[in-house]
Amino acid sequence: MQLGVLAERAEGEKRVALTPDCAKILKGKGFSVLVEMGAGERAGFTDAAYQEAGAEIAPNGAAVIAAAEIVLKVLGPADGSASSEAAGFREGSTLISFLFPASNLETVQTLASRKVTSFAMDLIPRITRAQSMDALSSMSTIAGYRGALLGAEHLPKFFPMFMTAAGTIPPAKVFVIGAGVAGLQAIATCKRLGAIVEAFDVRPAVKEQVESLGARFAEMPHVMDEAEDASGYAKEVSGDTHALELEFIGSRMAKCDVVITTALIPGKPAPTLITKAMVHRMARGSVIVDLAATNGGNCEATVPGQTVVEGGVTVVGSTSLLSDMASDASRMYSRNIMEFLLNLAPEGVMGLNMEDPIIHDTLVTRDGAVVHEPTRLRLEGKR
Repeated sequence: MQLGVLAERAEGEKRVALTPDCAKILKGKGFSVLVEMGAGERAGFTDAAYQEAGAEIAPNGAAVIAAAEIVLKVLGPADGSASSEAAGFREGSTLISFLFPASNLETVQTLASRKVTSFAMDLIPRITRAQSMDALSSMSTIAGYRGALLGAEHLPKFFPMFMTAAGTIPPAKVFVIGAGVAGLQAIATCKRLGAIVEAFDVRPAVKEQVESLGARFAEMPHVMDEAEDASGYAKEVSGDTHALELEFIGSRMAKCDVVITTALIPGKPAPTLITKAMVHRMARGSVIVDLAATNGGNCEATVPGQTVVEGGVTVVGSTSLLSDMASDASRMYSRNIMEFLLNLAPEGVMGLNMEDPIIHDTLVTRDGAVVHEPTRLRLEGKR
């Protein structure tokens, strides 16, 4: 089968969907690989490196779309308007990328109308067999690591304890909100930098993971079992529980030098966990790093894509965490997408085994229809 790798067109996006090392492996598995000229340049992968791996170079994206049976991207088409990238896909072709279909309904409709078979890498199920394909976890690892470094960069203090001739300087105190993959990586990185770390999550089940990294788990006095879905992801809590949550978070963060927020709810805007009033209770010079900025942010003071100062507190709303580490982010995503491809099309021949939960759960559009049920129900106005 002919694979096509498109350059990313979103502003500031430097990642690439397939790296030369994975292209070489896929060539050995029966695939042909066509890469848009310059697609990997911003991530440090030259056209020459792809050619050495056995891939061919296409002069532009249109040539890739015209020839490829399966198109690989990092980010899905930006929108579903008539002039969008989605509208340019060849009928009968297949797209594999991040799609976040519940939040990009117009794009999904356009892909369906073009009879494009599309798979969303953000819908990989959390099962053991799919761990090597879990692109969300890969990207969350990078975000958590970068978040810790940004906290250290903006804090006008040392992270570790220093014993000097001028006296002992105490370590920074870091509070991490959310103990998913990003939160756990932020905890681990802050600990390696020498900070004292405390973490909070609405899911009591993550306490052991937090403590295994050497951090203290800040446990609410109220049971929070309602906050976890069947897949282990956090979900929205009731209004009363959210009010208690805000009160508890406010009581902890006022004592910290750095707060790193990571809370996301699949298919919805990021929940607000820090109000401006809570920010103003922090000491001047403190730092908030909002890893949910791309989804609107966990902090009321966050401005996506900017670093601002609110009440003397630096609020970092970076939306380029993954592109800032484009080389390794591309390597990790490429490995995820390669493993997904080898499951979808072993030996270079695609088969849609709908009994396979990996294929069933990630398939969004097929034969002109939206087949991902949660997305279909949203389009039908039932949610």
